[in-house]
Amino acid sequence: MRLKQTLTSVAAALLLGSFAFAADNYTIDPAHTRVGFSARHFGISNVKGIFREFTGTLVLDGEVLKEATATIQVQSIATGVAQRDHHLRTADFFDATNHPTINFKTKRIEKQGNDFTMVADFTMRGVTKELRLPVTLSKPIKDPWGATRVGLEAKTKLNRKDYGIRYNDLLESGIPAVGDEIEIEINAEATRPAAK
Repeated sequence: MRLKQTLTSVAAALLLGSFAFAADNYTIDPAHTRVGFSARHFGISNVKGIFREFTGTLVLDGEVLKEATATIQVQSIATGVAQRDHHLRTADFFDATNHPTINFKTKRIEKQGNDFTMVADFTMRGVTKELRLPVTLSKPIKDPWGATRVGLEAKTKLNRKDYGIRYNDLLESGIPAVGDEIEIEINAEATRPAAK
């Protein structure tokens, strides 16, 4: 009898614990999000670009980030120069025909004060590597339409050659046309609909 009561108590505690973890799912708002990058050109300036098409989700427990995912459409790359954008979609760079998406999925979240670091599997051009992405997350707010909205800012760097992007034209001086180090910068808003 005592064993049955104990098992019942454990089951009840687990059930209550599952209700206590009230994770909220947020969807990235593309109208208020910018996924950008910057690459060194000829060693003298930075060429900046964005991806126009992407989806993503955040999971929060109150104000604590728990996980994040994102999918970026490579064909949507835009640097302001059509000829360059076409070249970036070819096998010299992103190879959009064979690798149409860039994917990001967190493995864990590390918290430092009010900031977070997303440790994620980052897949680009068919290569998956662990990427650390420091994040600043705003406190959730209510917007004028009753939805809950949160802001996210993140910046990191990666080496394009680690992902098989090995285009390597050199100037006579030996300086590469495109630098190896790429800076990624994300400014995002995500929303959770108002409860009905």
